[in-house]
Amino acid sequence: MRVQHALARGFWRVSRWSLKTERVPTDGAGLLIGAPHTSNWDFILMLAIAGEAGLRYRWLGKNGLFRGIGGPVMRALGGIPVDRSNPAGLVDELIARIQDGDRFYLVVTPEGTRSGQGWKSGFYRIARATGLPVTLGYVDRTTMTAGLGPTIELTGDIPADMDVVRAFYADKSGFTPSRRTEPRLREESA
Repeated sequence: MRVQHALARGFWRVSRWSLKTERVPTDGAGLLIGAPHTSNWDFILMLAIAGEAGLRYRWLGKNGLFRGIGGPVMRALGGIPVDRSNPAGLVDELIARIQDGDRFYLVVTPEGTRSGQGWKSGFYRIARATGLPVTLGYVDRTTMTAGLGPTIELTGDIPADMDVVRAFYADKSGFTPSRRTEPRLREESA
């Protein structure tokens, strides 16, 4: 974690991006939403945000990132491979890990970079099943800022919870603004 913290601090010193962030407890646990997720650069910025904050974090990535020589590097950076053919199994595994006392912040990008079909609900299910808070992380190219915003407790009222999320991200654009989608779960239209 010290290496990640040092690398992240160095990144923010030389970056043309500004870090404007709220603080979360470094000994805590929760979910960090990385949004809008319009490019792989958004994700790199989210890891730099979590690293600068000194958080013990893990992140989810498609299993292709963990093949070959990159696999050990991705795992050392906190990566957890996701088999997209069985994502429900991963959610159950993460819930079990958290309920067993594993304390970390899980960085999640529910939007994806190419889907354009709204947000995936895994983060919501994990937060509700474990009682963990959700911190809204952001990247905004229009202002060249990134950071952590408010931390919220999900109530189980999906439309009301997502209204809070939408209000926060309404003026955030991501790295590639043309790819931004509105934060909306499929369950909202059910």
